[in-house]
Amino acid sequence: MKAQLQRVGISQSPVVIIDEFSGIAEEIARTGEGLAPFPPSGGYYPGVRRMISEPDGQAYSYVLKTCEQAAPFIGGAFDVQNFRLRDASFSMVTRSPDQLHATQRVPHFDSSEQNLFALLHYLRVPAGTGTAFYRHRSTGIERVTEENRLRFLTVSGGELEALADDSGYINDSDPFFEQIGRVDAVADRMIIYNGNLLHSGIIPPGMPLSADPRQGRLTANLFIIGGESA
Repeated sequence: MKAQLQRVGISQSPVVIIDEFSGIAEEIARTGEGLAPFPPSGGYYPGVRRMISEPDGQAYSYVLKTCEQAAPFIGGAFDVQNFRLRDASFSMVTRSPDQLHATQRVPHFDSSEQNLFALLHYLRVPAGTGTAFYRHRSTGIERVTEENRLRFLTVSGGELEALADDSGYINDSDPFFEQIGRVDAVADRMIIYNGNLLHSGIIPPGMPLSADPRQGRLTANLFIIGGESA
């Protein structure tokens, strides 16, 4: 493993990047293949998603091992003593830019909880993809909290009406959001960040949007809840 810590934005929010995380990314991807086809995802995610649970055997073993391997990096970067798994899935972006809902054309947050962390493991990823982090220009918000959540949703919700119906995926800064950091997708790269940090997948024009794990953008997505600070 080769790890680095980046800090993004005015908030200096930590983003952990770990290359060569598992050493067996293709094997993990084949495990994901065995669970296909994935069902459509609800919420913000513009694609299909297969939740992983204990009956999934090898896939669940991968999730547990990932948590174990990531634990030292989570503790070091985010100052948490312990954590528990909330959920895990294999995911693929499949929605074409002209089919996106308005909320899928702008950065989002996973939760306003301060102790929710996202672990994103790139498995099979087309060139030019990745994950970007943002600041909301009109409010200055980078991380959504219980205190600023209503303000962010109210202001950004009003701005959605100004977006063109064919604006597609956000891949850079725009009039409403400033990109404050990005991580390129590389096979077997793991990134870890606060789930309340505004972010979006980097989905370039022409990227394969297949729901077939052998052809599309395949990632594993884990969410954990951190314990008390050390």
